[in-house]
Amino acid sequence: MNRIRLLPDHVANQIAAGEVVERPASVVKELVENSLDAQAARITVEIHAGGRSLVRVTDDGLGMSRDDALLCLERHATSKIQRAEDLSAIATMGFRGEALPSIASVSRFMLTTRERENSGTGVPPVSSIAVSTPSSPGTHRQDACATIEGTQIIIAGGKISEVKAAGSAPGTSIEVRQLFFNLPARRKFLRAEETEAAHIQHYLTLAALAFPEVAFAFVKDGRTIWQLPRKNQAPKSPHACRDCRNACAR
Repeated sequence: MNRIRLLPDHVANQIAAGEVVERPASVVKELVENSLDAQAARITVEIHAGGRSLVRVTDDGLGMSRDDALLCLERHATSKIQRAEDLSAIATMGFRGEALPSIASVSRFMLTTRERENSGTGVPPVSSIAVSTPSSPGTHRQDACATIEGTQIIIAGGKISEVKAAGSAPGTSIEVRQLFFNLPARRKFLRAEETEAAHIQHYLTLAALAFPEVAFAFVKDGRTIWQLPRKNQAPKSPHACRDCRNACAR
């Protein structure tokens, strides 16, 4: 019998989660960086019990199609690089494609997303197809409904339990509940709720300062802590994005 064997995906993801997810603030950081890379103009972060029982990050970014939503939960699946040469010109907050599957493997995870019509996929908006193509009234209604249909994926401990269509505004909302529910040793070493919430608020303050062109809202235990409106300014250069990423990491 061979002594060396390939680890199952859920085990590999839990090992990767140890590198990516140290505490609830790590989850917030990864999800907010994804929102920023998705060109969000507004990001709302909600937490309960210091992020131990709930972290929810909602944005109005590009969103994803059903296929992309499923693919983003695979390890090393990313839209941010395609070739090795891209590694020398990173212009995004992240690029490895490990965060979402790692987070989903150690929590009760729900992703709800709807692709923005002008997200640059090369496919004309469904609404424009319905207008320009003659069809029966019933078909027209069906096409129009397609423009407001999103995708919802529910995962528990890295295993997909449900994939369904869902009504959603353009953008993405990710809920992370009961972080480390399947790793009690890791959960035991989390700090007090106020300490974990303070780490989250500290990171969000840095992100809001680094990206004044994005509106941020922070909700803690059902109470809005602050809402920061966006300030219009030119997009950042790749060097500025890298500097912001390094500052937030510190």
